Amino acid sequence: MTVRIGVIGTGMIGRDHTRRIQQVLAGAEITALSDYNPDAARAVQADLAPDATVHDKGEDLIAADNVDAVLVCSTGSTHEAYVLAAIAAGKPCFCEKPLATTADGAKRIVDAEVAHGSRLVQVGFMRRYDAGYRMLKDVVDTQIGAPLMVHAAHRNPTVPEQYVTPMAIHDTLIHEIDVFRWLLDDDYVSAQVVFPRKSSHAHARVADPQIVLLETAKGIRIDVEIFVNCRYGYDIQCQVVGEEGLANLPEPMAITMRKQAMMQNTILTDWKDRFVESYDVELADFVQAAARGTASGPSSWDGYVAAISSDACVEAQEKSGQIIPISLPARPALYD
Repeated sequence: MTVRIGVIGTGMIGRDHTRRIQQVLAGAEITALSDYNPDAARAVQADLAPDATVHDKGEDLIAADNVDAVLVCSTGSTHEAYVLAAIAAGKPCFCEKPLATTADGAKRIVDAEVAHGSRLVQVGFMRRYDAGYRMLKDVVDTQIGAPLMVHAAHRNPTVPEQYVTPMAIHDTLIHEIDVFRWLLDDDYVSAQVVFPRKSSHAHARVADPQIVLLETAKGIRIDVEIFVNCRYGYDIQCQVVGEEGLANLPEPMAITMRKQAMMQNTILTDWKDRFVESYDVELADFVQAAARGTASGPSSWDGYVAAISSDACVEAQEKSGQIIPISLPARPALYD
């Protein structure tokens, strides 16, 4: 069966997912496109999916007879409405993060999916599909004993003027918030944020760097450095300290050179390059599940918990130094 997929939002990530499905993956084809800017959708149609229909409204795409499953790649404020429409239509839906812009919105999606009675939604937390993180999880689960601490960093070379302090949580840390829950099989109970000396490279609207301190239900302590003007490259670090040993997230593959009396290797500068293969694997997972009329991978519940946890981290930014409790409702049986 070839899964017929409609893409809502044909900006950078929507275009790239369209390319991925049309040119890299098997078992699916793009049959419909939609964007608030119809010219953008038509440009993707011309370049990548000439047989796809173009719809003015995402809701029309979801309802179309030639669409079996939906990719929501539009701006975050539209995600909730489109995902709810896909659930109502009974169509599997892949939604890029965030699932919704508020925890209440994510909860409405969870409630709708539970009422439907089976999973239809996969959230775009691609790090769970990264080969390095999967290797790390295997070691954490089997080799180093009970995890005690996690030391991590998320560094970007620079960010634009429109990047403001709360985005360090909602746009940057959100990936760590999800992947650490998966890596440790644990949930958070508190968050704290402290601010070191501000970098001279940070513009006036962002406090950078910052350190987020998380505690889990099992008592694991996590510290995450967020430094979005580090200048030297895009750098993701993670070290898990266990009772019997420690494990580090592998560095991306790179050639080490000896040149001009120096030993050196290239450091990536673009997050898309760092996780390009992860996007391939996560969408392949979605296509396989959609062919069965369901969804797998990161769930609506994961998106909801990420929203609750990130809201607590933003509150901790605003109350720097204070410990903010994180409380989760009972997890529905659908997500067990």
